[in-house]
Amino acid sequence: MRKALITELPQEAELQDENWLDLINTARAELTSEDPEYPIESALNASKESDLRALNLLGGYGWRALGPGTQTIRLLFDEPLHIRHINLVFLEDVLPRTQEFVLRWSTDAGRSYREVVRQQYTFAPPGTIREIEDYIVDLIGVAALELVIVPDIDGGESCASLSELRIA
Repeated sequence: MRKALITELPQEAELQDENWLDLINTARAELTSEDPEYPIESALNASKESDLRALNLLGGYGWRALGPGTQTIRLLFDEPLHIRHINLVFLEDVLPRTQEFVLRWSTDAGRSYREVVRQQYTFAPPGTIREIEDYIVDLIGVAALELVIVPDIDGGESCASLSELRIA
């Protein structure tokens, strides 16, 4: 019998050893909405400490929708990618809510998609305020990556947000 222990990545673990892609320069973002104080660039560059300081001049940390309701973030890559690692971080420190997101990928620039994951998470501030999702994948020929966020499955007035999106 061959065995291996499965261990989860701790919530506080830093993912610095990975060669994260420079999404700002390798992809075009399409969004259903965006709060100008929380642009998508700050979520895509979140792994670079110096960039975070610079992005504070633009507004807040991470991306946020301009209003409530389901939101889509779609990244269209300049060249098809082989993606092996996806890291998402969501923060909610104000309102208790249950969020759902779907992460999908496409090899044909968004004409059809395959689901990577569909996940729900309940935020309960002040205790449970951060959701970290870390996926080891083997996605070949990725032309588009799409994240659909339902910020409150009960239909509340919460706005979707994303603190970090990193891909390797």
